[in-house]
Amino acid sequence: MPAFPNPQAPTPPRAPAQEPEAAPAPRIGLVGATGAVGASVAAALAGAEAPFAVIGRSEAGLNAAFAAAPLARLRRWDPQDGAAIRAALRGLDTLVYMVGVPYDAFHLHPELMRRTIAAAQAEGVRRLLLIGTAYPFGRARAARVDERHPRAPHTFKGRMRMEQEDVLMAAHAAGGLEAAILRLPDFYGPGVERSFLADIFAAAARGRRANVVGPVDTPHEFVFVPDVGPVVRALLARDEAFGRTFNLGGAGTITVREVARQAFALAGRKPKLMVAGRTLLRLAGLFDPVMRELVEMHYLMREPVVFDDTALEGLVGPISKTPYAQGIARCMAAAQVAQGRAAA
Repeated sequence: MPAFPNPQAPTPPRAPAQEPEAAPAPRIGLVGATGAVGASVAAALAGAEAPFAVIGRSEAGLNAAFAAAPLARLRRWDPQDGAAIRAALRGLDTLVYMVGVPYDAFHLHPELMRRTIAAAQAEGVRRLLLIGTAYPFGRARAARVDERHPRAPHTFKGRMRMEQEDVLMAAHAAGGLEAAILRLPDFYGPGVERSFLADIFAAAARGRRANVVGPVDTPHEFVFVPDVGPVVRALLARDEAFGRTFNLGGAGTITVREVARQAFALAGRKPKLMVAGRTLLRLAGLFDPVMRELVEMHYLMREPVVFDDTALEGLVGPISKTPYAQGIARCMAAAQVAQGRAAA
């Protein structure tokens, strides 16, 4: 879910490698690679010392995101153009699908999945792993939500995400493309801007008030983004993962207020928060379409979905989860570096 802006000083980009003819062709493609999760998956794949394709709409965005990833092979796609999608997927065996859409354009999710599946099947792609969300579950009916929990979304965004999942798993059932889903809760991480917690770190580093969405005292689950990549790599290594869905939880729960307390303490400051509740979001939504869309999903701040990932751990083994104190410290270190660059 999007958050208040957390501007970062840009790093001068260096273009990733461009698939020279003599180099081995990549077999794994990261579709929608320029987001935070894409960076985590790319870092995990880099340890295998094999090239992988990074696929996105913007060549400049890909250059910037993968400037320090020599194994990344840049491929630009146009999700509105079937031929361009096919060209981007050509020669690949496995896709990790992380395509984002504007928060007020969730109706695009099912259609983009249909186009990607059609192109993948035409190009002989064998497997597709979707990185999903908690949205299709709707309101939690249990203290911990596992994969057997009913999918009963009561929001438009939840219905669109559920349809996206259904489109993918129907393709798996029909044969010709093996599919799996890994659902994540809300996330946070160093330099991750699209997080409910992002502005806390920027504000603590700059000594200003942090803009957050309330309530701030409800226990909530956040996954630390660098922890996601190794889980994705582990799933891709197991053929038996396909045809199934999995939930990945965070390192327990924490409140937004406690995140702020720890972050500001690391900066030697007392926490200062500007809390936007449902009423304020409604008012802001009169002028800002993104804020308007946040109102629909605000139930997740009042009634969080906490994942049970026993099934995932049963398949891939123990999952390394960064404790919140360590994750917050790493986020603060990144925010302070960014602030130092901006000041310079």
